Amino acid sequence: MSNIILIENARIIDPASNIDKIGSLLVKDGLVAEISFDSKIKTQSGTEIIDASGLVLAPGLIDTRVFTGEPGHEYRETLASASNAAAAGGVTSFICMPDTSPTIDDAALVDYIIRRAKATSKVNIYPAAAITKGLQGKQITEFGMLKQAGAVCFTDGRFSLGSTAILKSAFTYAANFNMPIVNHLCDEGLGKSGVMNSGLLATGLGLKGIPYEAETIPLERDLQLAKSSGVHYHGAQISCSGSVEIMKRHRKTNKKISCSVSINNLCLNENDVGSYRTFFKLSPPLRHEDDRKALIKGLNEGDIDVIHSGHDPQDVEVKRQPFAQAGDGAIGLETMLSAALRLYHSGECELGTILATMTCKPAEIFKIEAGNLKIGAKADMILIDLDFPWVVDESELHSRSKNTVFEQARFSGKVMRTFVSGIEVYSQKGENNVT
Repeated sequence: MSNIILIENARIIDPASNIDKIGSLLVKDGLVAEISFDSKIKTQSGTEIIDASGLVLAPGLIDTRVFTGEPGHEYRETLASASNAAAAGGVTSFICMPDTSPTIDDAALVDYIIRRAKATSKVNIYPAAAITKGLQGKQITEFGMLKQAGAVCFTDGRFSLGSTAILKSAFTYAANFNMPIVNHLCDEGLGKSGVMNSGLLATGLGLKGIPYEAETIPLERDLQLAKSSGVHYHGAQISCSGSVEIMKRHRKTNKKISCSVSINNLCLNENDVGSYRTFFKLSPPLRHEDDRKALIKGLNEGDIDVIHSGHDPQDVEVKRQPFAQAGDGAIGLETMLSAALRLYHSGECELGTILATMTCKPAEIFKIEAGNLKIGAKADMILIDLDFPWVVDESELHSRSKNTVFEQARFSGKVMRTFVSGIEVYSQKGENNVT
């Protein structure tokens, strides 16, 4: 491919610059070289010209919560297969969780992930390092060495730190190194034995519920500790109206806090569990429709900062179990944007808001050099057809695991082309088109 690309007649949306206009963008040597909205950009011989009429040109998406199987469980997902799914979904950068075997809890393993990603991945992969050794919640890892090795945040992944003393120490050390702490919100005593949202539906299905307090109690604790320590705290994923209200209240006195929400909790509710459909067994669980609406309101009002996929590949044997015994998690890299566009088409959320929560906001929180189309920025970008009709077919998904909650879902909107540093890493060929 030519190292000079001119994209013309695109609707350029860059939330970082508050831009939403028809224009052209020139890429040279992997960087954004010029943007014009009034006149044609001059080109030279060998320039690849792309007519993007009817398409949106936006920064590549940043997914802040992605689980892979590498190292240790490559049969579920490798960095390479995750990057293929990411590219197809318009995700040009993602943060991989430390829940691997061995755990990403020392500098050598952070370095391994970075080197392995450079060798095998089409997109940018940033490692998150464990807060505690082996994700056991007992001994804090070497934060300074992990940061120096290239970790972008500290988290125990799908595990929630239960010890307030350990958490306070972790917050203090992370604040000293100016690094974000990301904590999964689930009180073990209240939530570990539950399998879906607590309520009438769970009772009718004969399943043990996970109450809202399993999320709101640790969130309240974390935010109080965050204020006293000065750490940048990020609530990994909130799922209920109570958590939105807690975040809103604490933002009035602390500007160094943020949170994210899974696309699953924005687009689905507990009724989707249906007759014990294990692909909808998630952590946090799908909540009541009122909670889903509260999350969307929180997104629109700025109380929720980031939308992520919660990409968590699981093998067939883990999911083909009775609901209570089945593993948690669903893949989502490839469907995150298309699912979010449901909110746009329904009028529940503005397109600029959706894109901001997947581009410039996560970039700012985790200090990632991505998420914008400013002059001189890396040309990580996507072309989106907002009305492209397609049906999710698990056999055509790029992830090694197929545990999607959107199997056979009909979407309007899809990424047509994905570029990383000006190099095309994905192009829609017409597959999955609805006839």
